[in-house]
Amino acid sequence: MGKLVSVNVGMPRDVQWNDKTVHTGIWKTPVDRPVMVRRLNIDGDGQGDLGGHGGEQRAVLVYQTESYEFWKNYLGRDDLVAGHFGENFTVTGLADDEVCIGDRYRIGAAEFEVTQPRVTCFRVGMRLDDPRIPNLLVKQHRPGFYCRVVTEGSVQAGDDITLTRRGKHQLTVADVDALLYLPDHDTEQLRKAVDEPALSPGWRQSFTEMLTGQDGLTASRGGEPAWNGFRPLRVSAARREAPSVLSIRLASQDGTPLPPVLPGQYLTVRVPAETGPAPVRSYSLSGDPRGGEYRISVKREEYGVVSRWLHDHVAPGVVIDAAAPRGDFYLVDDDTPVVLVSAGIGVTPVLAMLHALSSAGSRRAIWWLHTTRNRRSEAFAIEVADLLAAVPQAKRRVVYTETQGRLDGRELAALGLPANGTAYLCGPTSFMSDMRAALMTAGFDPARIHSELFGALPAINPGVVGAAATPPHQPAGVPGTGPAVTFARSGLTVNWSPHYGSILDLAESCDVPTRFSCRSGVCHMCVTNILAGTTIDVQPPLQLPAPSEVLICSAAPDSDLVLDL
Repeated sequence: MGKLVSVNVGMPRDVQWNDKTVHTGIWKTPVDRPVMVRRLNIDGDGQGDLGGHGGEQRAVLVYQTESYEFWKNYLGRDDLVAGHFGENFTVTGLADDEVCIGDRYRIGAAEFEVTQPRVTCFRVGMRLDDPRIPNLLVKQHRPGFYCRVVTEGSVQAGDDITLTRRGKHQLTVADVDALLYLPDHDTEQLRKAVDEPALSPGWRQSFTEMLTGQDGLTASRGGEPAWNGFRPLRVSAARREAPSVLSIRLASQDGTPLPPVLPGQYLTVRVPAETGPAPVRSYSLSGDPRGGEYRISVKREEYGVVSRWLHDHVAPGVVIDAAAPRGDFYLVDDDTPVVLVSAGIGVTPVLAMLHALSSAGSRRAIWWLHTTRNRRSEAFAIEVADLLAAVPQAKRRVVYTETQGRLDGRELAALGLPANGTAYLCGPTSFMSDMRAALMTAGFDPARIHSELFGALPAINPGVVGAAATPPHQPAGVPGTGPAVTFARSGLTVNWSPHYGSILDLAESCDVPTRFSCRSGVCHMCVTNILAGTTIDVQPPLQLPAPSEVLICSAAPDSDLVLDL
């Protein structure tokens, strides 16, 4: 059926790229001797980022000489040689539109099983010095594929490749790749992919989420926002919940009910500024999600420009600009027990969830676990007690750190929480990390532990090493004169300059935490909510995000822009 033309290996190394250091094993070179292939790797080979490459399901990467010929013509290049696409095996035959997930092949003394298409990360574009490559691999249906090692053994260039078994559903590599990354997903194909035993767990999970409508590639999980940009909302009431916490009720200016929200979502507000851009900040909605008004509860922060303005200026009748509620941290409607865990002002989104459960007269078992400094700092204590009293199966545990210490794994285990429950966490990052670990130790399914993080999300920059944590700042050099781009979570506004290739490039120049993988409009890792403004694509993505979202790796601002980043 085919032949092994070249065996290519290479150990990870640090490579300078775009002012970054990337640890990568994408550089592979041919070897002219027999090589032992083992369960996790080929002798003499390695991967720099084991989160996306390598391991049992991705032990060997395969690419075809026929695809090399295609790219030589398509790209107009004559410098492409075996290993250039980072593959371990360069082969003849075994085309992506013929090889199926689950196919098994005998090569030399070893046997292999096809597990998934190539992961389309930016490093293959870095290797070929062409950032379009991850996008083009999918668009042209030539990704290549990974195999797991069924039988370890020695291989060498010139070995014949023999098919020993076909995959269960005979889904080709090209079809499975398109199923994830291209639009117009076929439901029956998704079901077959989920049912393919050889498919790697990560890809199976992605297809499972697509079947249940929870994937980030097809739509915002929280639905489309109720309005575009910012609209004025009137303060109808303000109430002090604790010495440093102020609740603010917001209503429409014409008295019509505001659209309902999902319990746990947040509201982004914009307040006046004496000079410069108007500051923006997001706050979880803490009241009844279907009450016709919105309530945010704001802790005064010493250096928080927006929180200080709200505490100093809010009164009934004051008008505040607000973007539509957003967020994919929200209560899922099912019949499992609910565990609501919070610390400090992190109580606000789970309080909205409790409102929703209480007003619905939920029969679900509900656990309320909250940590705060002392009784004086405990906001909403009476409100929580009243809401829990309306729920037949409710338990409450409040820990005061000043006298009782912090809630820890040992105490959590002693509470006898239902391991079949769904947990929602909100609070400081370290608190959520500790609680997540404790819940997993107690038997909770990690997929049923959800958390909300205020401020900038942790960066996901695969392979990038040695980057010091630097607070967001204005970029170096001459300031831009283009549209103002506001990174709302980072509290930074920067004017666009056309010398940036994309919004992602601009964010990186400001040390705004970013998330990316392909950097070419394929993987949707960088998808970001647009709070206000419009964008224009500089490289059309293979699958469009929701209308209220943008792939920052592929877009530039078309007007003043506010991003949830």
